[in-house]
Amino acid sequence: MKHLFFCFALMMSCLAAAAQPTGTVRGVVRSEGKEVPFASIGLKGTTLGTTADEHGSYVVPNVPAGSYRLVGSAVGLLPTERSITVTAGQTTTLHLSLNPGPNALGDVVVSGTLNEVIRSESPVAVELYSPKLFRKNPAVCLFENLTMINGVRPQLNCNVCGTGDIHINGLEGPYTMVLIDGMPLVSSLSTVYGLSGIPSSLIERVEVVKGPASTLYGSEAVGGLINVITKNPAKAPRFSADVFATSHRDVNLDLGVARKIGAASTLLSTNLYHYNQRRDVNNDGFTDVPTQQRVSVFNKWTWARPEQQVASLAGRYYYEDRFGGQLNWSPEHRGQDSVYGESVYTSRYELLGQYQLPVRGQKILLSGTFNQHNQNSAYGTTLYKAVQRVGFGQLTWAKELSIRHNLLTGATYRLTWYDDNTPATASVGPNDTRRNAPDLVQLPGLFVQDEWRLTPDATLLLGLRYDYNSRHGSILSPRLNYKWGRPDGSQVWRVGLGNGYRVVNLFTEDHAALTGARQVVVPEALEPERSWNVNVNYNRFLQLPGGATLTLDGSVFYTYFTNKISPDYDTNPNQIIYRNLDGYAISRGLTLNTDLALSRPLKVMLGVTLLDVFRQEQPLEGGPRRRVAQFHSPPFSGTWAVSYTWEKLGLALDYTGQVSSPMALPVFPNDFRPGRSPWYALQNVQVTRKLREGLELYGGLKNLFNFLPRYALLRPFDPFDKNVGVDNPQGYTFDTSYNYAPIQGRRLFLGVRYAL
Repeated sequence: MKHLFFCFALMMSCLAAAAQPTGTVRGVVRSEGKEVPFASIGLKGTTLGTTADEHGSYVVPNVPAGSYRLVGSAVGLLPTERSITVTAGQTTTLHLSLNPGPNALGDVVVSGTLNEVIRSESPVAVELYSPKLFRKNPAVCLFENLTMINGVRPQLNCNVCGTGDIHINGLEGPYTMVLIDGMPLVSSLSTVYGLSGIPSSLIERVEVVKGPASTLYGSEAVGGLINVITKNPAKAPRFSADVFATSHRDVNLDLGVARKIGAASTLLSTNLYHYNQRRDVNNDGFTDVPTQQRVSVFNKWTWARPEQQVASLAGRYYYEDRFGGQLNWSPEHRGQDSVYGESVYTSRYELLGQYQLPVRGQKILLSGTFNQHNQNSAYGTTLYKAVQRVGFGQLTWAKELSIRHNLLTGATYRLTWYDDNTPATASVGPNDTRRNAPDLVQLPGLFVQDEWRLTPDATLLLGLRYDYNSRHGSILSPRLNYKWGRPDGSQVWRVGLGNGYRVVNLFTEDHAALTGARQVVVPEALEPERSWNVNVNYNRFLQLPGGATLTLDGSVFYTYFTNKISPDYDTNPNQIIYRNLDGYAISRGLTLNTDLALSRPLKVMLGVTLLDVFRQEQPLEGGPRRRVAQFHSPPFSGTWAVSYTWEKLGLALDYTGQVSSPMALPVFPNDFRPGRSPWYALQNVQVTRKLREGLELYGGLKNLFNFLPRYALLRPFDPFDKNVGVDNPQGYTFDTSYNYAPIQGRRLFLGVRYAL
């Protein structure tokens, strides 16, 4: 009888619920603008709910009229709640936005340890940036994209041809190693021009490590490294296109096609850039921005193998024709002394591959790269023709020795062949005859690394690398990293101590050695630079009321250099003198990144860097050592990106920019130009309209307040120094190196982006 009564009551309650007026709730679940597949949706305090489909769309039918709290959750993301009122007979639409948690599964990094690891678990502090950040202020190449990263400063080194390099924490470009898929493809010669040829369409993510990384990566990784991870062909859009143009009449086009062919997947990506306007807003008779015609073609293949073993092969071809100079220059003036121009033809081939050996139960990875960089340049009457070939091979073995010890060992070999038409590759034979002698450097190396989990919350990383440079002999590079963090990843401390070294080739790294009118003087054989660095990093993740999140990431660093090589512009105004520093150099400071994501569609990213970069050197004339500030290293700099999204309208607004304090600049004795730059900020605004799934229209303003630097060139009316002795009491000569910001004013841009 009791069971019959229970069944009757249950039936009556179901009939009552069926008779109650109901409505429907639907929407889309997103995280940082991307749909979240298979998210869980539920009405708090009820048994009503559903699971989103593969596109993040959900529908909850037959919801009784009334007010509820709608809850959305997904693996690796923080749950969120939103209030909703359901009206009988109607469909209520409510889109949900989930914020990443401290242990989001997508935050996997490899640059710190050469092993894939969740970012919060890495004992090495690794900053991770996705193309979504770069799309907030679209640029034509990676070099310009990096302006949005705090502590990373793309620096233009020549106001005529627009060459540049990337500074990390105030250190010059040659101290930064640029990797593609973890391999050193961007060789020293291409740091000047090759960075412009990495299109945004290739990038899956960018990982940044600040501080020496020579233990794993060898020479050049002294100031830090930038690892560009390219897209996986198996996961890339089947077709993608991104084209935009500006009011200065430059056009950039990115195209990508991905296909699966049997067990293989392939991605073909092409970048085209065209700018052919000779603008001269500052009226000095020279182009403000160099003209460029550029093409880059990239093809990557991956193969599906048992146990997800790695097999990939990729190649890239890059060509660029770049010109900057006097407005009436034409190709027949190339290398002549009648009309000044800097004309650069660059072609580059790259090949890289990875293959995991089919050894059961072992992770043995063979990696290799080869690149050839050809450069044909004319800087006024100075002709510079160079070829550099770099081959690199690496074999690594990763082994979990126990639950506490992860061992990584490896052997590397790097061969660098370089030839040019300068004295750098010339030798004197019998009877003072000069003959060509290409430079050949062999660099075999061994490294070992043990990641030791001391406790569930603490990890110690010990590493040691041995390299034998065929020119400089044996070099040891140790490292030590310690990490402590809460199990949920909400709070992490990291301490790093490491050693770095760098072997220098002036003509492939320093554009000032080739351009302008100064004579290059190298009075002694240059020894490798060495550095010691200590870095303390703190990361804090906070869950705020209302579903908002706040991420704080701060670092304090100190780097001490010996044998540092810096250009001396002051001893003789007509010379650039390069020598090993008789003294020491220091780079110290702190960085702070904040990321605030509100439950409402507002996201704020702020970054601040404080720097003190200088050298203590012995003057040639004797006396006590003097402190000399590092050029192009602002004591204060900052970046920001503020984004607001109207999901119902499909609109997004982005306000981005960078600010810089006064910095030391290279000037002549008794120079009329200020020795320090002014405070300045470059600000941008963009509006994006989502037309339909995968299709976006965007446009906005760059350099919103039209900031332009002053005094770009010295004596632009006499670029060949033919009249230096005429009405020139200070003895000034033509100079192109006085630069602290792009000479490019306000401009409109408009583009369209599509991904299938």
